[in-house]
Amino acid sequence: MKQETGLRAQIFRRKPAAALMAEADARSTEGLKRALGALDLTALGIGAIVGAGIFVLTGVAAARYAGPAIVISFIVSGFACAMAALCYAEFAAMIPVAGSAYSYSYATMGELVGWIIGWDLVLEYAVGAAAVAVGWSGYLRVILEGVGIHLPVALTHAPGSVPGAIIDLPAFLIVMLITGVLYIGISESARLNSIIVGIKLTVIGAVIVVGMFFVRPANWTPFAPMGWSGVMKGAAVIFFAYIGFDAVSTAAEEVIEPNRDLPRGIMASLFVCTALYILVAGVLTGMVPAHLIDVNAPLASAFVQRGMHALSGFISLGAVAGLTSVLLVLLLGQSRIFFAISRDGLLPPAFSKVHPRYRTPYIPTTLTGIAVGITAALLPIQEIAELTNIGTLFAFVLVCAGVWILRNVEPNLKRPFHTPLVPLVPILGMFFCLYLMASLPMVTWIRFFVWMGIGLVIYFTYGRYHSRVDRNHTADLASSAR
Repeated sequence: MKQETGLRAQIFRRKPAAALMAEADARSTEGLKRALGALDLTALGIGAIVGAGIFVLTGVAAARYAGPAIVISFIVSGFACAMAALCYAEFAAMIPVAGSAYSYSYATMGELVGWIIGWDLVLEYAVGAAAVAVGWSGYLRVILEGVGIHLPVALTHAPGSVPGAIIDLPAFLIVMLITGVLYIGISESARLNSIIVGIKLTVIGAVIVVGMFFVRPANWTPFAPMGWSGVMKGAAVIFFAYIGFDAVSTAAEEVIEPNRDLPRGIMASLFVCTALYILVAGVLTGMVPAHLIDVNAPLASAFVQRGMHALSGFISLGAVAGLTSVLLVLLLGQSRIFFAISRDGLLPPAFSKVHPRYRTPYIPTTLTGIAVGITAALLPIQEIAELTNIGTLFAFVLVCAGVWILRNVEPNLKRPFHTPLVPLVPILGMFFCLYLMASLPMVTWIRFFVWMGIGLVIYFTYGRYHSRVDRNHTADLASSAR
């Protein structure tokens, strides 16, 4: 019975928010380099959000599920994300550490829940990055074919996606390139991201303005060919497109003024991108009947069908640039999650080593790049995206719950940003995210539970025996006894 009691105490032991904030203050002059401001964070958010959602998954969701009602799907997903983003903003400003939802859950719901969400975030960012790399490869093929260069099918598609496919080599190579940039430093990564964001916003503006002149209202009928069920399935698929604001919070320890700038970066990037998504989805489905949309390169192919080959090439170039920034931010977030979990002792200490020159978590950056590159080279995009979505939605549910819990457990904590209408906003966030999770295919749930099962094995065989919070708690008890 004592052993059972001890195990229960351990897995529900919280890492106090005050301790997390004290650690963040202590690291202000050491560890990861603080170099990001509000504009950098907004650009990171836009860099992660505007990419696969517009350039790839809009076509998948419209053609297979929602039809022209994809605009409603984006509104549903955007609303769910807004509720979650308000909760993220409170946590990010109050606890500006690299772990994002992992650290927030650890502080509110205990070590086991913290580990589960941390392991879930590993899935979210790694698999999400792989999906983006596959989309990047698809648009690169469109550009090369436009100038008469045809790469072998065997080397440009994942096995099973098309006959004769062996490996998606371009997807693997772009992951390796971005990994190299992240290895070198956060300042260089943020600078590259800002340049790319400028390019893709220019391209998206051109898509909206030019595409409006080629919209045929007849293409919007039937508006929702699969009814409300199709709209919700479309919303669940494109939810992947909204995870950028979550990635913003993973860079908290590299922000100069995190209490002020993190909420600004999270909310600004989300609202700008939601508006862009709705406009682009309306233009795309107005230009091309939903069932004829090319799911691999929907925007570029839409303009090809209208005879605008030059603009199609411009869009593809912008898509390649845009997806590059998404990939950069997702790989950045993934490595920081590993860093935070390792620092708490739940993963081996090598994952929290900081490079002496570049001040980056170079070991998780390298290992993440290799794993993501292999995944992107061997798996089709739709399966990857759906697996990412369920991980993202689960993380959002726990963050919303965490804000509500911490308001009751530690009501007197200093909160630079307050989520409005608590508990209504957290409840709405949890409800919509759970509803979207229920809309995902059963095979996605099975894969998710398999991944969670692997995570629990790692925790109970390694993490709980090496937890630094556990050791600190034991030391405090010994000190009190003396």
